[in-house]
Amino acid sequence: MTWRGHTFGAFLWARQVAPDMLSRGRGVILFTGATAGVKPGASSAAFAPAKFAVRGLAQVLSRDLHPQGVHVAYVNVDGAIDMPILRQAFPNLKDEDCLNPTAIADTFWFLAHQDRSTWSHEIDVRPFKEKF
Repeated sequence: MTWRGHTFGAFLWARQVAPDMLSRGRGVILFTGATAGVKPGASSAAFAPAKFAVRGLAQVLSRDLHPQGVHVAYVNVDGAIDMPILRQAFPNLKDEDCLNPTAIADTFWFLAHQDRSTWSHEIDVRPFKEKF
């Protein structure tokens, strides 16, 4: 189920949107990754392979579609996202321990509007104090 939702879903979505972008000679496909797709934990046997595969899909599509004018990038969201449910579960969490959702959105916006001469194909977002 995890692989189907993350990996196969990403593949089907990209397959659906890429033809229109290719016909226009421009477009942006951004994939959301997670820490597990780069450095999996011992308890992520289902999630990590799915995110590794999404990362690989993004890399393959980037190599294929970039020369045709379609920007493809993978955003590794490496940390806890500041949401009410997270604050409920961890009431002692400090602001600097979390990723601000607006800041994450700003990163996606930045990627979607990069000049073609400087396209990024992979970027990490993480709290400034996280050890990696």
